[in-house]
Amino acid sequence: MKKIKNNFLLFALAAWTFTGFAQEEAPAEVSEDQVQEMSETTASAKDTINSFERIKLDGIAAVVGDYVILDSDIEKTLIDLRSQGASTEDITHCSLLGKLMEDRLYAHQAVQDSILVSDDEVNATSDRQIQQLVQQVGSMEKVLQFYKKETVEDFREELYNINKLRMLSEKMQQKIVGEIQVTPEEVRQFFRNIPEDEKPVFGAELEISQIVKTPVIPEEEKQKVVNKLREIKADIEDNDASFSVKAILYSQDPGSKSKGGFYSMTRETPFVKEFKDVAFSLQEGEISEPFETTFGYHIIFIEKIRGQELDLRHILIQPEIPQAAVEAAKIELDTIRKQIMEGKYTFAEAALNFSDEKETKFDGGLLRNPINFDSRFELTKMDPTLYNQVRNLKDEEISYPLLESDPRGGPPKYKILKVTNRYDEHEADFAKDYLKIQELALREKQYKAIKEWMDEHIDDTYVSVNVANRSCEFANNWVKE
Repeated sequence: MKKIKNNFLLFALAAWTFTGFAQEEAPAEVSEDQVQEMSETTASAKDTINSFERIKLDGIAAVVGDYVILDSDIEKTLIDLRSQGASTEDITHCSLLGKLMEDRLYAHQAVQDSILVSDDEVNATSDRQIQQLVQQVGSMEKVLQFYKKETVEDFREELYNINKLRMLSEKMQQKIVGEIQVTPEEVRQFFRNIPEDEKPVFGAELEISQIVKTPVIPEEEKQKVVNKLREIKADIEDNDASFSVKAILYSQDPGSKSKGGFYSMTRETPFVKEFKDVAFSLQEGEISEPFETTFGYHIIFIEKIRGQELDLRHILIQPEIPQAAVEAAKIELDTIRKQIMEGKYTFAEAALNFSDEKETKFDGGLLRNPINFDSRFELTKMDPTLYNQVRNLKDEEISYPLLESDPRGGPPKYKILKVTNRYDEHEADFAKDYLKIQELALREKQYKAIKEWMDEHIDDTYVSVNVANRSCEFANNWVKE
């Protein structure tokens, strides 16, 4: 099992992309009071870096293809990891350098293979990240202070370069492993080849079901929003008003409001289907009629069409949800809870008949793990919010209605939860844990594909490692003989 674990660690390093403000996901919530603490964390990370041997700040650590890696790049990567609260105890200078070299090789080969990332796509990502950081910290000045940048332009330039490299790297990795699958027979052989005394052990797990009620928005509130969007559309079309200015004034989309509603997108961009369907039905210069998604009501203006890529602006307005509607949803859910406890319905029957969440209602309210779509959640890997909601629930107990905001910006909802199954820590069982074993087998196969790709392209690419780093025990053959 040691060999398997090592392989998975190496694959995780191969799949691990940039940290800190370069992440596509929204950064962790940061309050104004935390800025000083984050600065202290940065100082602590610097202390750790100083313990690395033979580090020369701003020296060239390695070159891969057209990319140069500085010693300061390694330092900044470690600082970003520490500032996010990640443990760096087992991360060495050599492993970080090896990871950065892998990223550059992916990006270098992506350019050779004509895998494209548009400037608009990179800039849109950077803009979203900057807006999220400003919202969390309180001001652009504090963001610049934390990342030690003198001007917004300097910060944007570095963010652009990091995001461009990251996105090229991700697309190259996806090309390598995207179509790899494992057959049931490959899963079976993978499991059989694990020695008996090295079988993986899976931690305690829960199966969780929920019933969701979303407050009903009155039709008159919806109509108010539709009328407002029609007024905005008419003012733009009839009076030559600026769509961008209207978006800044009225849009409720935090990701694009400050940019005048701007997004650059393709059909692969992870927007909801209704939004993409409308966007790709419009001609250049056309404004849509108001339409509804789970986030509210929109109008879209197509600024430019470049083949399969659109530059667009949009305005999102969400209908007001009266407090009475929120309370009504809670009361209805509390009634459903009582009826289940009285035996009128099973939890699964109530979910099917009453839940507003179409993703779970037809499966008895059963939640799926977003990582592998299994029905089980390992306690040590659960989302902290979900864990806190169910950790004190006993067998057959149903939570009281819980109010939950939509992290994507949709309307709030009430839900009740039940732990439907508990599984103790146990050694892997092929029948019971097939999905987890399948995932392990897939990762092993992906790792092998990545390793073969790395070996081949390291041989074909110019690579130079600084003399001070040639004693590193890299996972790949970066120091060519």
